[in-house]
Amino acid sequence: MTTDANTTNTEHPTGTGTDTGPVRRRGTAAGVLGAATVAIGLIAGVFYIFACAIMPALARSDDRVFIEVMQNVNDVIQNPVFFLSFLGALALTAVAAWQSRGAPHRWWVFAALAAYALAVVLTAAVNIPLNDDLAAAGAPTRIAEPAAVRDRFEDTWVAWNVVRAVLSAVALACLARALYLFRHPQASAYLESATGSSASR
Repeated sequence: MTTDANTTNTEHPTGTGTDTGPVRRRGTAAGVLGAATVAIGLIAGVFYIFACAIMPALARSDDRVFIEVMQNVNDVIQNPVFFLSFLGALALTAVAAWQSRGAPHRWWVFAALAAYALAVVLTAAVNIPLNDDLAAAGAPTRIAEPAAVRDRFEDTWVAWNVVRAVLSAVALACLARALYLFRHPQASAYLESATGSSASR
């Protein structure tokens, strides 16, 4: 009887008889996936409100008012809170993709990462340079031809903002689906087996 007790304690030093490692890893993965979903949701909301309200409202303003407001917006949005969400969403989704490798829901996370990464690239390649050009135009009251400055900025910025809003919304939907499958392993396992069956045919 003594030998059996010692053997049991050796196999499970905590005395609980369970291994909490996988549970902790699953909890961490759930936290990262949830945080990525929230972060991308916040950024998608920013792009969405610009597309649906801010830019249509500014379209009714005269040229100097339009330029002044957009210069102010582009200045104040460069703050730690926005950057934490904007870049944090990309980092969290990348970590979630790494953690989900081999899991049935991984393709949803990979799709979200691709969609949001493209939105970030578009922001860096199109919207930010347009913002910089608008800032370089100087104070609206001193711009000789404000209509020309606005024309070079508005239509292109608005169009590509819609594109990144759609991409961010797609990423959000993909992460929401991945989170659902993560929380419901039965549905995730069914999808994995269905995919395997289709591939074998």
